[in-house]
Amino acid sequence: MADIHSGGCLCAAVRFKTHGVLRELIFCHCSQCRKQTGLYYAATNVLDRDLELQGAEDVTWYRSSESARRGFCRQCGSALFWKSDGGEYTSIMAGAFETPTDLEPGYHIFCADKGDFYDIDDGLPKFDAGRT
Repeated sequence: MADIHSGGCLCAAVRFKTHGVLRELIFCHCSQCRKQTGLYYAATNVLDRDLELQGAEDVTWYRSSESARRGFCRQCGSALFWKSDGGEYTSIMAGAFETPTDLEPGYHIFCADKGDFYDIDDGLPKFDAGRT
């Protein structure tokens, strides 16, 4: 995918555009993602230089681990971003994009940590922890 994609939070205080290639979707089942979103999250990513952000003052960054932080809208609470320290990519939650997205499913990570109330049976590759 090499198109421009747009999206934002529920209240529209934060808007974004991506330019360039988006990664396939990664479905993360770790306990942090489940606690933040209520289930697991689906995210793509884009090079930082290809992310245009409006309303950055309404993005609150929460340090969720020693190596990463999560960005959400301070007005409506929408989960939007995940960013590894020192990384040149920003992960963006798939649900924040306007449709059509043309996003393709890729694989599941942290499956060993998934909730006990659902199954993963879509045939995509599964990894007990992160994918190296």
